[in-house]
Amino acid sequence: MTQTLPPQEKVHGLMINTDLSKGPFYIDGMDTTPKLFRKRCQNLGDRTAHREKRFGIWRSHSWDDYFTRAKYLGLGLLSMGLKPGAVVSILSEDSKEWMYTDMGVQCVGAICAGVYTTDSAVQLEYLVNNSDSRFLLVENDEQLDKFLQVRDHMPGLIKVIVINRDGLHDFKDPQIIFLDDLYGIGAAYDAANPSAFDTLIDATKPEDTAILVYTSGTTGKPKGAMISHGNLIYSVSAGLHDGPVFDTDDQLCFLPLCHILERVFSVNGPIAAASTINFAESPETIFDNLQEVSPQTFVAVPRLWEKIYSQVAIRIGDATGVQKWAYAQALKSGAARAKCLAYGKPLPIGTKLAYRFWDFALLQNLRRMIGMDRLRRGGSGAAPISPDLLQWYHSIGVPVLEGYGMTESSGIISINSEIANKIGTVGPAVPGSQIRVAVDGEVQYTAGNVFQGYWKDREKTAETFTQDGWLRTGDIGTLDNQGFLTITGRLKDIIITAGGKNVTPAEIENKLKFSPYISDAVVIGDKRKFLTCLVMIDQENVEKFAQDRRVPFTNYASLCAAQEVQDLIRETVDDVNQDFARVEQIKDFRLINVLLTADDDELTPTMKLKRSFVEAKHNKLISQMY
Repeated sequence: MTQTLPPQEKVHGLMINTDLSKGPFYIDGMDTTPKLFRKRCQNLGDRTAHREKRFGIWRSHSWDDYFTRAKYLGLGLLSMGLKPGAVVSILSEDSKEWMYTDMGVQCVGAICAGVYTTDSAVQLEYLVNNSDSRFLLVENDEQLDKFLQVRDHMPGLIKVIVINRDGLHDFKDPQIIFLDDLYGIGAAYDAANPSAFDTLIDATKPEDTAILVYTSGTTGKPKGAMISHGNLIYSVSAGLHDGPVFDTDDQLCFLPLCHILERVFSVNGPIAAASTINFAESPETIFDNLQEVSPQTFVAVPRLWEKIYSQVAIRIGDATGVQKWAYAQALKSGAARAKCLAYGKPLPIGTKLAYRFWDFALLQNLRRMIGMDRLRRGGSGAAPISPDLLQWYHSIGVPVLEGYGMTESSGIISINSEIANKIGTVGPAVPGSQIRVAVDGEVQYTAGNVFQGYWKDREKTAETFTQDGWLRTGDIGTLDNQGFLTITGRLKDIIITAGGKNVTPAEIENKLKFSPYISDAVVIGDKRKFLTCLVMIDQENVEKFAQDRRVPFTNYASLCAAQEVQDLIRETVDDVNQDFARVEQIKDFRLINVLLTADDDELTPTMKLKRSFVEAKHNKLISQMY
């Protein structure tokens, strides 16, 4: 029986639904990621699918490798008892094996769930049990130790598969096998059942749950968002419609693949676009890896964009007077060009010539220094970003475009594009979707990528939808007359001062974070007479500031306590205060004098401060300010 597809159109080399307002959704005739994955691997064969750096050398792995490893992994799990609709969890840093697991599990009709490597053994226990995981893949001996600490409390697990044997060559346990052994089991199953994998791929349906993505758990236990194959096909179709990625593009994967942004951008998007993924060695090497890869398209969280800017700002601070003047002139010419482009105006000849000169003399070298000399399109998401910061990137010739989404929308709701970009907004709704703003200011959304609900939690699922079925985002925003959405804060984060004034802290916090010396900030003031702020300094830049001025310090805490550092942050706070009304100004601040990492409760894996945790944990600091 021949399948009749809804009307299709070619967009940036892909055939997608002409009308994305209703499903089922297709990319190149395929309605699930496993089917599209198979098609790409068959067509691309020995072309490079991804690269990773081993022993200082970037090594390539083909689409053939991708398909074969995914097949053997999926069939191996199947032969050991994995059933369609069951869950497999993976606890690992980003790697090709992470992708093999993700696609292998989905291809045999099961569901893949990621676990952050920063999670504790107790958190691992909760996630495995909550998801009813039947199998668990762990990266190495360190992650295996977490399982061993709590194995007696995870009775539903059939097997644990270890990816890396290092340090475990003599290790034996009846419940634990190594990935190479799993590949062997899968290869044997494939040899005995040569059509099984294709049959299972053909059986996948758009309405089947493809992945579980757990929320960060800032207001209670993490919840597993169920995202279907149809949700993912829609998100990729809508995202690539306005933010094209091409088969010649290199991308850099560095955010945890557990996070919906990186999952869609580095797994599903490249399968559709046939682009090449390069795995960053670690979060610590991201800047070196950016220079080495120089991607054509790159998506990051505001924290990274802020860090790149702060590194440049510090270098300029150390430059000679002539160099500072040249930099200022280059920025001026870049800003004039960016303004014309933003409004769709032709470039005046003077602006064009000035930019051409300064681009040749300075800006192209600056872009090369930060690994963005080939960048066609940068993206920022997962948290608000300062408009001033975006303006700086556009001025140096790096088009960073802000988008907006959430786990429950399969990663995307709105996006700025090269032809429709307004700095300070998160763009218009993606094709086929609708956004509305409720009476209380909440942004609400409906589209083909709205999730299926929370795993085993009907009550929370019901709370997430309006009576007429729209997704409650929990964010406050406005829509302009051109449909551009501006996010002003979180509904739950609104500060109502003792005087009854409503304040949304996000704009103030973003202004503070534009300073190269501040990595994050939390504005305090709910039911209080005035606003205060908890500040987390940028360790590297503040240390350099202290060393240049011979400010003595012995550790992070003493650095935060130094009067010169306190004065530095006070100066920044005072400057920011000038942009706000008196009721919105910061009257006092305190520095969080403990260096936070993603292992700490206060930070999400994408390095955002969790407001509720910060306020609770640092209550004594807050009390000092009132």
